[in-house]
This record gives sequence, structure tokens and C-alpha cells, in this order.
Amino acid sequence: MDSHRVNVRGPSTAGRAGSGDRGRERDERRKIEWRRLLAELFGTFALTLVAAGGDVIESTTGHALGHVAKTVAPGLMVMATIYTVGEISGAHINPAVTLAFAIRRDFPWKRIPGYWGAQLLGAIGAAFFLKTLFGNTARLGATRLGPGLSAPVGFWMEVVLTVLLITVILGTAEQHRLVGPNAAIAVGSTVALDGLFAGPVSGASMNPARSLGPALVSGHLEQIWIYLLGPVAGALLAVILAWLLHGNPKRSEVKAAGGENPGDT
Repeated sequence: MDSHRVNVRGPSTAGRAGSGDRGRERDERRKIEWRRLLAELFGTFALTLVAAGGDVIESTTGHALGHVAKTVAPGLMVMATIYTVGEISGAHINPAVTLAFAIRRDFPWKRIPGYWGAQLLGAIGAAFFLKTLFGNTARLGATRLGPGLSAPVGFWMEVVLTVLLITVILGTAEQHRLVGPNAAIAVGSTVALDGLFAGPVSGASMNPARSLGPALVSGHLEQIWIYLLGPVAGALLAVILAWLLHGNPKRSEVKAAGGENPGDT
């Protein structure tokens, strides 16, 4: 009789223990995912604040920051953000980058809504912060076309700039073990370089969240389709180019993109 009781209770106890382990694993996954989302929110807030804030501060103070300063600053901010939160979330801080990683199979599709939501909230938060301090000045730094330029010119410029940026991002992710922390320098430099030569054309956004946040808060949505569709098209083309250059993604690329789940080996 005692032996029979032990045999009956044994599997039940093991089942409860297994269920508890699975519950703890789910809780740990949720905690890590919330940290990732916070990292994306913070990173996109910081990027939008710097990228949009240049025009706002220049307009408010009357101090000319200059084209070089206003385009190099976002690149430096991207570089710093990758060093700060890259190991947590992959430092996408751009919905087009998240989309490219997902298409490339570096990042799970089911996690895209969370990342996009965090990125958009970060951009909107930065725009509200600027509006609270300075009012609805300079369209809160919303990206727009240069004077006299047509929408197709701006659209195709955003497409090409995004191809350049995401090709560098995917390339450094693919070479993660070799490039390591120098990926931040490569990506940040590309943001700055794109802005230096193409900022007067389209604003060199390459980032739907950075453009949509200030546009929504300032109420200037006239040209926003350029900054939503252009980077998406650029991301698709960049993924095709990455497959031609690098083939299928490697495990190190998935890790660099923040696509691994806790407990993966």
C-alpha cells in the first residue's frame, strides 16, 4: 500500500514542479521582453529628441546650429544608443529596421507589434517634450521636403537612404562576431553621412517613427506618406541585397538583432 501511494504521488509532484518551471520561464521571458521594449522606447525618444530638436531649438533661440551639427548629432545619438541598449534589444530604434530583421528571419514576427509600439511611443514622447518646452515651433522638427522639390524626389531619396542604412545594419549584424562594438560606429556614421548629403532633399529620416511622432503632435501630416512608405520600401530592397551579399542569416546575426529568447543557447 505504501509503495502504491508513492507511485501515485510521484508523477503528480513532478507535474507540478514542471508546471512551476514553465511558469517561471514565462515570467522571465516577460521581464526580459519588457526591458527590450523599454530600451526601444528610450532609444527612439533620444533619437527623435536630438533629430527633431535641432530645428526647434534653432527656431526658438535664434542661434544657427548649422546643417552639419543638425545632421551629425543624430548619428552620434544612434551610436551612443547602440552602445547603451544594443545588448538589451538590438537597438533597432526604427520600425524599418525591425521590419528588415523580421523579413531576414533574424527577429520573430510576433514581437514586431511590441517593438513598433515602443518606438512610436518614444517618438511621440519626444515630440510632446519639445512642444511642452518650446510650443509648436518649427513643426516640432517634423521631416519635410526641401523647397521646390516634388514628392517623388523625396520618396525615392528616402528609399535609397534607407537601403544604405539597413544594408550597413544587416551587414554589421551578420559580421557581429568580427565587428563587435564597432557596429555602433558604422551605423551611426551612416546616419550622419546620409544626413550630410541628403538632408536638404528629404530631411534624411529613414525612420517612420522619428517622422511620425513630430508630425502627429504638430499636426503636420501633409507629407508623412513619404516617410512611412519610403523606409518600408528601402527595408525590403535592403533585405534582398543582404541575401545576395551574405546568404541566409547566421546565429550571430539573430543575436545581434535581439531575436533570441531568454534561455536560447
